[in-house]
Amino acid sequence: MKSRLSKSLAGVTLCFSLFTAGTLITTPQAAFAASQTKSTATATSSKADSIISLGKRYLGVRYKFGASTGNTSAFDCSSFTQYVYGKNGVSLPRSSKQQSQVGTYVPKDQLKPGDLVFFYSPIHHVGIYMGNGKILHTYGSPGVTISDMNTGWWKNNYKTARRVLK
Repeated sequence: MKSRLSKSLAGVTLCFSLFTAGTLITTPQAAFAASQTKSTATATSSKADSIISLGKRYLGVRYKFGASTGNTSAFDCSSFTQYVYGKNGVSLPRSSKQQSQVGTYVPKDQLKPGDLVFFYSPIHHVGIYMGNGKILHTYGSPGVTISDMNTGWWKNNYKTARRVLK
């Protein structure tokens, strides 16, 4: 009887030890994965903040259709986005139409700061989503400016959005 009890106790102890060891092994991995996800989200948010901050430095810079890449004395919409994203390590093609084909599609109700937003059909205008319905972009006489994409012309001509920040 004592032998059977000893064997049962040894078996229970072994099972408990294996369960505890398994929990200790998997818990740090789950915690690491969660911290990596949070770290990635923070890095994306930080990059979006840097892009928007840099873009705001050019408020009022004149608009010029076909402005040269890298020229900061005048921008068109896509040279502006290409420039500020490029300065933050994100390579974008030159035209708004080409930019509308990179990254991943984002529904309008899921926009985050740093997403690219596109207008017209066919697409020929791009801006940077800032949050709260605001976009940073350049066009016509205001040059680089901030607009509310949920009113007037911008609301009526919104086409799509792309997420290029990871």
